Amino acid sequence: MSADLQETPKAGDASLERLEQSVLGFRRLSNQLLAVIVTIGGLGFTLTCLSSYLGRDLLPIGSPSSLLFVPQGLVMGLYGIAGLLLASYLWAMININLGAGSNNFDKASGMVKICRRGYFKLISAEFPLKDVKAVKVEVRDGFNPLRRLSLRVQGRRDITLTRVGQPLPLAQLEQDGAELARFLDVNLEGL
Repeated sequence: MSADLQETPKAGDASLERLEQSVLGFRRLSNQLLAVIVTIGGLGFTLTCLSSYLGRDLLPIGSPSSLLFVPQGLVMGLYGIAGLLLASYLWAMININLGAGSNNFDKASGMVKICRRGYFKLISAEFPLKDVKAVKVEVRDGFNPLRRLSLRVQGRRDITLTRVGQPLPLAQLEQDGAELARFLDVNLEGL
């Protein structure tokens, strides 16, 4: 399985009865690097604003104390505040690990359980395996590419199984979809 959907191996015959996939959330290296960069940028702009206000260089690079406080210092301060607010949002989402969860398919109990971490609560959906009609593979290329696996469930909207963000490689998406469709004994749609 891919890094997004990791199959948890089970011992003995239980592996034929249960499939558990973990789904990555917001706590990824790319998001952490982005949060660090935005934090450094926000602090830099804020320190530049303070340097121009106080008349002392608070940054080792350049001489921000030579900037006029009105309007350059104020604009730098606004950029700094915006950067720090965005950084605090990113760090909060990383701390929460938004979108992380699991997909559990249990043939013994005949149930499917999809769990994801939301902003302030755990979001969970349970339904019978017999209601699953197909595994759907969606591929859309272009400016905003989309590659995802979803379950077609009777009486419900399609339920997405892969994480939002970077699209999966097409070969991996096809392999994951085929494995899941084979396990659930349903059709694979969309290819």
